[in-house]
Formats: sequence, structure tokens, C-alpha cells
Amino acid sequence: MLFRTFVIALVLLTPLNGARIKLYLQGGGDLLVSEYAVDGDRVRYYSVERSAWEEIPADLVDLKRTQREYERKEADLSVRREQEQVLREAESRARVELHQVPLEDGVYYVAGDAIVPVQQAELIIDNSKTATILRVLSPLPTAEETTLKVDGPRSAFVVKPGQPMFYMRLEKMSRIDFFRLKPKKKSREVQVIQRVPKTKEIFETQETVEIFRQQLAPAVYKLWSVEPLPPGEYAVIEYTPGEENIRVWDFSVPAAAEG
Repeated sequence: MLFRTFVIALVLLTPLNGARIKLYLQGGGDLLVSEYAVDGDRVRYYSVERSAWEEIPADLVDLKRTQREYERKEADLSVRREQEQVLREAESRARVELHQVPLEDGVYYVAGDAIVPVQQAELIIDNSKTATILRVLSPLPTAEETTLKVDGPRSAFVVKPGQPMFYMRLEKMSRIDFFRLKPKKKSREVQVIQRVPKTKEIFETQETVEIFRQQLAPAVYKLWSVEPLPPGEYAVIEYTPGEENIRVWDFSVPAAAEG
């Protein structure tokens, strides 16, 4: 019976990954061991310090604390192993996805198995006096308030309802977001820029949508919305806050019946 107890304890209290165990003592302190087992009124352990098997009276060892700490440590290690496995699998999927993204700079919509390029929109810069069409802003007119728009009440690029997914490959990029665009009579508002003449501060107003951003490579991102997008007009945006620099790729989310 003593031999059976020893074998079971030895198997249970030998870490699978070779980690060290603290054998806590009743009077305080601990012994650093690689494995141990209770054999009757003795505790047999392999000392890390002396690289040898040794024994100690069982009543000198706080077995409950030792067991509790051992189980906690093993549980923590198990969680870390699972997290590392999830990370490895995610990295493997990211490498596969990266090969799907075209090498040309741009934004690409994931339509099932197809990767569809999204055309960069031209921006209408409206300061209530003049309207100028540009693709990238540099620099903006000096009016105190400027409204950035895209032409037309609805985007020609229509995605499926739900959580649309995009790839973005840009050699130079700052911040990436989804904006919800505000429909106007013949256009959609992207952003309103206000300037304070005395302090030269710039305030940008837009409706940002919460998204996930997964970096697949230094210049490649995978983007998708956290929640399903309500029907409406949206855009993938690359910009530098406070620097009046913005690029827009607009898309439309139809109602479920339309999709």
C-alpha cells in the first residue's frame, strides 16, 4: 500500500514541463525541488540545489500549502500554454491571409473567397465659399471651418450587411478608422474641421465606428467592425489627427432585404 501511494504521488507531483516546485516547511521557508512524493511518514524529494534524492519527516512539511501552490502554478501554466497555442494559431492564419492581400497599396473588401479592391474616394472640400475636389489634403484652405465630403448620396461600392471585413496595405499610414458618413442632398459628409485663429488649434468632428485592427505585416492590416453595421454610408479612413491629412475609401451597407 505504501508503494502504491508513493507511485501515485510521484506521478501527480512531477510537473510535465520540468518546472520547479516549492516544498513549503511548517516552520517557514521552503525547499526547491523538481518532484516529491509522500511515503508514509516521510516526504521524498529531488533537491534542485544538490541534484540528489533526499528525505524529510512529513510533519515538517506543510503539505496542504505545497499542494495548493503546486495546483495553482500548474493551472497558470496550463492557461499560458493555451494562450500560446491560440497565439501560434493566429499567427499561422495571419501568414496565410497575408498572401491573399494584393501587393499594390490600397483597401480591399473581403467578399467571401474573393478580394475586391475599393476605389479611393475624391474629397470635396467645402468652406461655404468654394468647393475643391482633391484626393489627399495638403494643404487645406485657411477658412475657420471646412467640411469634407464625398460626392453622391450613396456609395457605388456596396458590401453585404453585417460586419464587413477589409484588408489595407499602405506603405505610409497613421491612424485607421471606420467613419459613418452623414448623407446630404448630393453628397456625404466625412468630417468637419474647425480652426481656432488665435491658438491655431484644430478640432475634427466625425462619427467613428468601433473596429478591430489586426496587423498582418508592417504595412498590412485586417479591419472589421466590432458590431454589425446598421444600414448606411461608411468609409475606411486613413488620417493623421490634427494634421488635416485624410484618405477615404467609401462603401455602403444596405438593409438586409436589399443585401
